Amino acid sequence: MGLRLHDLPRDEIAARVIEAARARRKMLVVNANAHMMVLAQNLPWMQPLFQLADIAFCDGAGVQLAIRILLGRGIHRTTPPEWIGGVLKTLGARASIFWLGGSAASVAAAAARYEALYNVQTAGIQHGFFDMSPASAETAALIARIRDAAPSILLVNMGMPRQERWLWENWEKLPPCVAITAGALVDHAAGRVSRPPRWVADLGAEWLVRLAREPRRLWRRYLLGLPAFGLLALKYRFSRRQDISARRID
Repeated sequence: MGLRLHDLPRDEIAARVIEAARARRKMLVVNANAHMMVLAQNLPWMQPLFQLADIAFCDGAGVQLAIRILLGRGIHRTTPPEWIGGVLKTLGARASIFWLGGSAASVAAAAARYEALYNVQTAGIQHGFFDMSPASAETAALIARIRDAAPSILLVNMGMPRQERWLWENWEKLPPCVAITAGALVDHAAGRVSRPPRWVADLGAEWLVRLAREPRRLWRRYLLGLPAFGLLALKYRFSRRQDISARRID
């Protein structure tokens, strides 16, 4: 379906992020759910971004199901809130975080809360409501702030596909750091949104909880997006069967 994913358990992702952060090595970590897969069909820069990424992991039961339909195998699924706490607890004061995205109140609360929870340093904060076009003065100023702050971890919380587009356009300008597309992590970290129990996510039902909490914002993504993704997966499955049949005939 166009996006390269790595089949990594959450503990392995966390270990690689910790190693890169300690070494002050540049690393790009992205994730894909059903919404991302649908968006990627019409965004030509998305596939190269996933090729560029050091880690690209599955973040959604829909993608798990599609991979089983397309390839006949399973894949590990995780999401940043499930492992970022362990990463920061291990790094402690050696971790300096630059928070990018969310409302001004949320990003400030998230930074303060993580400082208290994990004894990490805050390298900087920036809300997500700015002109993110590459030539804008706000983007240039933000890049300069990140370079000056030299964080070990950059958490980009601007939602799909805005956060991915910003990283694609600015990756070469960023200093060595672990950049993670973290979506709604800023709201979880700020204590404004609570995650359902792990067993809910393991059953693939976390999207139902999110829809129930924010129906006005998320109804289109889930009630329209999930069926569109299902049809897309079936289309690729049908095309794959045709290709296999054609090769057998040849």
